[in-house]
Amino acid sequence: CPRRSPATTSRPGRAPPCPAPPRCPRLCPATCSSFVLPSITVVTWNVGTAMPPNDVTSLLHLNTGETNDVDMIAIGLQEVNSKINKRLKDALFTDQWSELFMDVLSPFHFILVSTVRMQGVILLVFAKYYHLPFLQDIQTDCTRTGLGGYWGNKGGVSVRLSIFGHMVCFLNCHLPAHLEKAEQRKEDFATILHMQQFEGPVANGILDHDLVFWFGDLNFRIESLDICFVKYAIDSNVLSQLWEKDQLNIAKSTWPVLRGFQEGPLNFPPTFKFDVGTNKYDSSAKKRKPAWTDRILWKIKPPSKGLGAGGPRPSQGVLSVSQLCYCSHMEYTVSDHKPVAAIFAVQFASKVDKPLVEIYVADEWSRPEQAVVRYKMAVGFHRSSWDWIGLYRVGFRHPKDYVSYVWARSDDGERCLEKQLISGLQVMFSEEALPKGNGEYILGYYSNTSSSIAGVTEPFQISLPRSEEGSSSTDSSGSSSEEDDSTLVLLAPKSRSPSPGKMKRHRSRSPSLAKFQGLILRPSSRDRGTSRSPSPQSRRGLPRNIPTIHLPQEEPGHCGVKGKELGQAAESLEDSSLHQTVQEQVGPRRVSADSPLARADPRNLGLLPALRLEMIDQALGRRPESAGQGYYPCRRMSPTSPPGCSTSPKEGCSP
Repeated sequence: CPRRSPATTSRPGRAPPCPAPPRCPRLCPATCSSFVLPSITVVTWNVGTAMPPNDVTSLLHLNTGETNDVDMIAIGLQEVNSKINKRLKDALFTDQWSELFMDVLSPFHFILVSTVRMQGVILLVFAKYYHLPFLQDIQTDCTRTGLGGYWGNKGGVSVRLSIFGHMVCFLNCHLPAHLEKAEQRKEDFATILHMQQFEGPVANGILDHDLVFWFGDLNFRIESLDICFVKYAIDSNVLSQLWEKDQLNIAKSTWPVLRGFQEGPLNFPPTFKFDVGTNKYDSSAKKRKPAWTDRILWKIKPPSKGLGAGGPRPSQGVLSVSQLCYCSHMEYTVSDHKPVAAIFAVQFASKVDKPLVEIYVADEWSRPEQAVVRYKMAVGFHRSSWDWIGLYRVGFRHPKDYVSYVWARSDDGERCLEKQLISGLQVMFSEEALPKGNGEYILGYYSNTSSSIAGVTEPFQISLPRSEEGSSSTDSSGSSSEEDDSTLVLLAPKSRSPSPGKMKRHRSRSPSLAKFQGLILRPSSRDRGTSRSPSPQSRRGLPRNIPTIHLPQEEPGHCGVKGKELGQAAESLEDSSLHQTVQEQVGPRRVSADSPLARADPRNLGLLPALRLEMIDQALGRRPESAGQGYYPCRRMSPTSPPGCSTSPKEGCSP
């Protein structure tokens, strides 16, 4: 597999690099009988409703040598701005924090696997693209604990998935604040563990997973010691004197719900509470005591007892976790909390030896006829009629960030099943769907059943000549295309799912806004040639038989007639004798493209073809022929068009 990382330069003030994880063999999209996942990075940060910083490379350890060996990154955020105006904006657009992390991680070949949000609590899970086929059974859930369970300012969000046959759960929590709320924190954590249940035959609860990462703003404080002694211990770098008074350390030995959870040594200063914009602890009138509120823990499921001669189930063969790094990042000052990061080396013995879908493609596509894709599905793979194969540019951000796609064939019958098991199936990208120019691309098979990518290829080259026709059609689209583009981006800037049916939903119960129902927009003219419409039917162009508008010769002084004056002029032309006289003297002519009335032509405005020029024709003295002659053919351009009449196929009507 390619192992490329963009060149980076070190920044002043970044945290000391953690020890590099041991280099281990990787699993490429080819077959492999065993696997060692070198490292997983976990980050937690209470951002305090702040705007994202300009750079987070040091937080994610992207400018150090260990980046090449990090395979997954889980990022938990708390107190992301969730006021009503921000939530409305985030419902239309991706939130700024998620955008930042995707922009930073995509050049390093990290893809957003899953995300879940509950008001200000967000969890994002990223993985290297070549691991995507081995990340299955992805589900999300969230639990509100604020205001007795009715408000999501406190609670937990989780992403669970199968990693090479092992069930892993990432749990991001924001628990109640203040020193005296320790018991409330225990009750809320127990509620989260009890409420969050997942579908499937195994690992229905959080603690049923083989490996659990628990992190977030857990809000545990330092008991008994006064603020002066705490600050003295911090300044003197004798943090061990504070460990035994830390509420979470005490709870791990006394609370049954925390039995089995492990945490590395707290060798970094307490991460709360700082004056925003500085590295100074709280200097306000409240003078809160510093505390390690932001924590990262993990738990390995103990082997089940009483399994008899069969031993543990296959996914529990070998599982070991060692923490390579546990540190805070003092260089980030946008919040009153400091972010905390941990790097884990996780060793799996995988029961997966090949991906669910294997894709075969040529090393280079230099001609459109070479855009042939062969793929073969594993026995037991649950395919769907909504499965598709996406073409991605190297450095894509998430599974829906494709350049183009083609539907995967889903012919039924035992004969087809036998054929695809032996020789595989084949699809082909149309010439219009292929990107022009040179670049590196990846193909991925998206499974609608599992809402994940079930197979990927290694990068290959596409070298196709650029089309001049596409640029000319784009230039002729006019201002209407810009308006259409802005509307489309406003409604769905990131969601480019090709499925015209219902996509499988995650189980997240996070608040969400209602979708825009019944709103149909025509794509801009620049997208007509290479449409990426969710509909499998191709869109047709505007009708060619719209009648030409004839007007009398314009006088030089009336070239800039406005819209209202045009309406008055049209009404004055209702007298047919005047119209005939003008036509006899001047003769019919086509209106120039610069004329205001010409810009009212639907072909220039980009309006739907259902808009007709009946009023203009009446003003010009035209009489529509009988309905039987079909002077204006009725076209059903969308499922919402009224079935008023029908036309024969030879009239060129769309279905």
